[in-house]
Amino acid sequence: METQEYHVEGPVAIVFTTTSIDIDEELMNRCLVLTVDESRDQTERIHALQREARTVEGILRAERRKDVLRVMQNAQRLIRPMRVANPFARHLTFTSGRTRTRRDHEKYLTLIDAIALLHQHQRATITHQVNGRTVEMLPVTLDDIEAANRIAPEVLGRSLDELPPQTRRLLETIKAHVRERIEADKIEQKLARFTRREIRERTGWSGTQIRRHLEHLVELEHVAARGGRNGVLIQYELLTDAAETECGFHVGLIDVEKLRESTLTKKTLPEIKPPCRHLAAPLGKVVSL
Repeated sequence: METQEYHVEGPVAIVFTTTSIDIDEELMNRCLVLTVDESRDQTERIHALQREARTVEGILRAERRKDVLRVMQNAQRLIRPMRVANPFARHLTFTSGRTRTRRDHEKYLTLIDAIALLHQHQRATITHQVNGRTVEMLPVTLDDIEAANRIAPEVLGRSLDELPPQTRRLLETIKAHVRERIEADKIEQKLARFTRREIRERTGWSGTQIRRHLEHLVELEHVAARGGRNGVLIQYELLTDAAETECGFHVGLIDVEKLRESTLTKKTLPEIKPPCRHLAAPLGKVVSL
């Protein structure tokens, strides 16, 4: 076995995986954080697909998948490099409570640009002359921003969260466990303590996983350890409000409906047919710069 070197020209994209919950903050600031669904339901779905892959239908689906991937790759080759102009850029908002959002905000704007580029054959472009040079631009629409706003809170919000995704999932499980104890025993939250074993049995996680993530929750003061001295069983108390459930990550994005209602949306360019007749019609009117 020997190392093979490949020299490829193009933009740099780095993907790496880790099982560690302690990731360098400077590195996370430059990445999008994705996580694996470790729930039992997801495991059952994976098992079902693995069994399905051994059947006649599964083998035929795998063959059809090759054709689908080929079509998608060819569709990507139709996308031309092009400048994207966002007439709504000055009206967009983004959370600014932390310094790292300077990079995350740029990721949000780039996401809008990427969505617009995917629709470049479905809308008219804008051209301007600059010192004798023709500059062609693709305008962003409110539909592009609306699509980006559906994606950004989940992806960028997870990157801004102080807790790793798995630790956040454990915290939500603990909250649900505590809520059930409060309702069943009619007690206050501070009395609804729990042990590692209870959470391990509820989640199906290993003892090592539970210990690592609980230690992180204790360190950030979401949970407090009680007892544990002189042979006393360690119990944990939830310090955050158990009634507060995770409802998505807040990244401070503007409501697209407010942009639709603003006077800015009343300025439109004349509708022009898309450059390729076989492609779909323009998605609504194009906003002028």
